Amino acid sequence: MFIQTEVTPNPATLKFLPGCEVMPSGSAEFKSGDEAEKSSPLAHKLFSLPEVCGIFLGKDFISVTKAEESDWDDLKPAVLDIVMEHFTLGHPVMLDEALDAVRSDAEKTHAPSDLDSEIVKQIKELLDTHIRPAVARDGGDVLFDSFEDGIVYLHMQGACSGCPSSTITLKSGVQNLLQHFIPEVVEVRAVEI
Repeated sequence: MFIQTEVTPNPATLKFLPGCEVMPSGSAEFKSGDEAEKSSPLAHKLFSLPEVCGIFLGKDFISVTKAEESDWDDLKPAVLDIVMEHFTLGHPVMLDEALDAVRSDAEKTHAPSDLDSEIVKQIKELLDTHIRPAVARDGGDVLFDSFEDGIVYLHMQGACSGCPSSTITLKSGVQNLLQHFIPEVVEVRAVEI
């Protein structure tokens, strides 16, 4: 098994590509080992490395965020070892119950519902077709939170969370695109979940 790594715009986060599916649907983010323990054996094992402070699981990648004082030259080989062993042994990335919850959350967050206004449906459609694929290439994801008084509230995940360039991505990328197609959008803001 060959695992590729890619830098992300966030210097604290590296993207690991194991060459196979990581998440069959949706995505998952973990900020601690305790949070990952009941959901993701892979994320829980990665948190055994004291330098790891965040894990994001995407369709075909794993984004690992390190503590500020840590160095990738020291941490990267240990992460590669854990990821390689995990996939080689065929262990599940997520436990079945947690994966079901992720699927359910993904359907609520991304799929337009009958209760959504036409504007919200358009926002979700543009996020899914234009924004999320681009953000995934950088090791992250963008989740729709709400639309109120012309303001679109989004949650940044993975490499995008805490990234120095995430504000530029939101304002120059996401906001400009949404305003171009949906005149009712006045602003885009990041929110923490």
